[in-house]
Formats: sequence, structure tokens, C-alpha cells
Amino acid sequence: MKVIASSLRKGNVVEREDGKLYVILFAENIHPGKGTPVTQLDMRRISDGTKVSERYRTTEQVERAFVEERDHTFLYTDGEGFHFMNPESFEQLAVPESVIGDAAPYLQEGMTVQLSVYDNSAIAIELPQRAIYEVVETEPTTKGQTASSSYKPAVLSNGVRTLVPPHIATGTRIVVMTADGSYVERAKD
Repeated sequence: MKVIASSLRKGNVVEREDGKLYVILFAENIHPGKGTPVTQLDMRRISDGTKVSERYRTTEQVERAFVEERDHTFLYTDGEGFHFMNPESFEQLAVPESVIGDAAPYLQEGMTVQLSVYDNSAIAIELPQRAIYEVVETEPTTKGQTASSSYKPAVLSNGVRTLVPPHIATGTRIVVMTADGSYVERAKD
């Protein structure tokens, strides 16, 4: 199916002139003051994991491959990779670490993620926007500090380093954005 380049987003799969499939890792539409607007795409070739950068005119037609996007539940990880289960058919799918990439530390047992599946193999993953983790290490809370002052470094239960407000203490459960690990709010549970 042909689509215009400017409509492509992260996680979409395109077929290039070489007949190979590429998953989009990053897509940006650039509108310079003068000249033609372009779409910058950073892609990974599915067959061997090679990364490619490409620019298209925003109105240029690109062949988009049909990929099934379905919710899967994360089960566990082992030497074969990351294991997910389709909650409808109970089929299990092993996904290599190269597909999971930066999302790996944010995966929690039982978490529902969206996997893009092409030809019975996962090619891209989309995490929920927010997830809850416990702060396992941070500077002690100082009495009288308010949330308006600067943030302090913290380490979460998944090993990710982030910045939290000064009133957050070790052992507090917080909500973070899975895209970059940034603090959103204290967990309400």
C-alpha cells in the first residue's frame, strides 16, 4: 500500500526499492524556510538489523507493508530473548533483544505491550506510555523542601536513572514515562 512519506510514524514498516522490509525507529518532518519540505526517516532493516537513514520529499510515495499490531503480555526473559503471550490465542512469541532495544528495562512481568508482527516474527514493540516503578536509591529527603525546588537523581527498581522531586524518598512508588524514564507523579496505589 503506497502512502505519502509525511504520514509515516515510529514503528511503521516500509518496503524499499531493494525489496527488503525496514521498521521506522524515528520519523521527523522538516520544513525549511526555503526549499522543499522533507521527511527524515531512521530505519532498521528487519532481515539483518542494519540501520539506515533516508530523506524523502514529504509528498513522495513510499510502500508501506501490512503489519499486524496486536496486544501481547510480557512473560519473562531468558537466553532465547523476551517471551510474550497473545492473550487471545495463548500463543507464545520469543522476541530477540535487537527488536526490544531501549524498551528492555521498562518491561515488567504481566505488562501489556503492542507488538508489530510480520510473517510470524515480531519486528517492533510499543510500550504503554506510563509505568510504575519503585525508587530504590536517592538522596535523603530534607525537611522543609518543597516540590518547586530542583530535582535530585534517583535509581528505579528497573535500574534506570532518573530525576525526581526532592520530596520523593527511597521506597516510594512513582509513575514514569517509558519513552525517556522521566518522572510524572507519585503512584496512587
